[in-house]
Amino acid sequence: MPLAALRRQLLQLTATVCSLAALLAMLDPDRVALGMGEFPVGVNGYSQFYAIYVGVRLATAALALLAARHGDQPLLGDITALFILAQPAGRLIAALAIGLPKGFLLAVCGIELAGGLLLLALRPRRPEPQR
Repeated sequence: MPLAALRRQLLQLTATVCSLAALLAMLDPDRVALGMGEFPVGVNGYSQFYAIYVGVRLATAALALLAARHGDQPLLGDITALFILAQPAGRLIAALAIGLPKGFLLAVCGIELAGGLLLLALRPRRPEPQR
């Protein structure tokens, strides 16, 4: 299977997973927040939770879907990968200050890191110019 097809499938999988994660966060915010080690309090706490776990995830899903449909524009997939890699990067910064995440969140971090790096590794290469 060509690299472009693999990348397109990974982008579609990313869109699906991000959409399902956002849906789960909308349907059961308290359970998702608890699983992520968060305890939203009051209107502002839940507003912030929805901004991150619904809004950003849906934006990432839309970007991944757009990138999958426009494979001739690899920059869209690169931006999607950077959105995904921003999360483990932030966790790495937190790890330097307070330690690595534990349990489920550590597994999520590993999946984000692997998925983002794989998207970048599957980036289509430009053909060499003819001389």
